[in-house]
Amino acid sequence: MFTKMKNIDSAFRYVRGFTMLVIIGCVLICCFTVYKSFESVSQTRDKVYILANGKALEAYSSDRKDNVPVEARDHVRTFHKLFFTLDPDDKVIKTNITKALYMADESAKRIYDDLKENGFYSGIISGNISQTIQIDSVAIDIKEYPYRFSCYAKQNIIRTTSISKRNLITRGSLRNVSRSDNNPHGFLIERWETIENGDIGVENRK
Repeated sequence: MFTKMKNIDSAFRYVRGFTMLVIIGCVLICCFTVYKSFESVSQTRDKVYILANGKALEAYSSDRKDNVPVEARDHVRTFHKLFFTLDPDDKVIKTNITKALYMADESAKRIYDDLKENGFYSGIISGNISQTIQIDSVAIDIKEYPYRFSCYAKQNIIRTTSISKRNLITRGSLRNVSRSDNNPHGFLIERWETIENGDIGVENRK
């Protein structure tokens, strides 16, 4: 009788131990499954799908701080291209300048008003002059905020008989603002000024 009870007790302990192992195993599997699920959801949120030419292209989102230099340089390039790309068409000039002024503060508006008052844009239209800009480089200092920048570019002023080439160097600072359709990079150019804008040479047109 004693031996039988002992066997029953041993069997009970064995079953209990086995049951505990199964429960612990299930808990570990559940925890691992939950962890992998959250990880998968997190990775999915970081994915962005872009529709281009009828095809869905996969991209990955990243923190703004990872892209500050790239976005800042593109913001400065876009602003300068809009501000300095001019054709002898009042509507084109107003459209480009309006887009550019959304990306900068009153320092750019003040320069635009001075040029307009001095008859610069009227001269562009009456003289059938076009102006283009080629951005050589944009230097951004992100060590301190607001971010300081310098833009190095060349201008081509195209007249009927000649093309004048000018060197252009500007500088200013960038402040973070909300993104919008008019300002997709979320920067605002402040204290914008021209450091150099001298003639390089003149090329006769044939």
